[in-house]
Amino acid sequence: MIPKIKSSKLKKLILPIGVLTLLVFLFLQKQFFSAVPSAEPIQPSLLDDTNLQETVETINIEEDNSIFIEVKGAVQNPGVYELENGDRVLTAIELAGGYLPEGDSKTINHAQKVEDEMIIYVPLVGEEVVTPANSATSSSKDQLININKADIQGLTSLPGIGPAKAEAIISYREENGGFKSVQDLMEVTGIGQKTFEKLETYITVK
Repeated sequence: MIPKIKSSKLKKLILPIGVLTLLVFLFLQKQFFSAVPSAEPIQPSLLDDTNLQETVETINIEEDNSIFIEVKGAVQNPGVYELENGDRVLTAIELAGGYLPEGDSKTINHAQKVEDEMIIYVPLVGEEVVTPANSATSSSKDQLININKADIQGLTSLPGIGPAKAEAIISYREENGGFKSVQDLMEVTGIGQKTFEKLETYITVK
């Protein structure tokens, strides 16, 4: 028969066992955390303001290099195209699919550099055109006709506008307080979509 351990002896055994258990736990904990690699500090060079500024400037330069132009008239695929600064009008014409057989390519300056918001209008052979501002044949913005200020002589210099339509334009702006946009010109009697497309590159309201 197993003899019973007296309570006083049991208490004496519990204390050293508890201390031993605590020491083993602390030892194992130390070994575990020493095995986990510490995070490396961020190198100051990665946060250098100069490097960050150079990166931002590079992104801005790349974004600013893109421009948008519109090709209209006698081309295969009229529309808006994205080019880069330094590209030539010839590139824009090629993107638009080239000229239609009836397109008058002689009026276009193919060597001219394109500009942002530029409009390239290709007329038909024999079509009478006025050199527009910001086009493939001119870069002078002073040549735009302000339809809010132009007199009959100025308005009749536009393609497709005779004395009667010029009078109608003047009457419209007097009755309506002027044109808010060039598209408002189509509100004038006798000026439809086709006539407007011929005029759009030559007129302004400011």
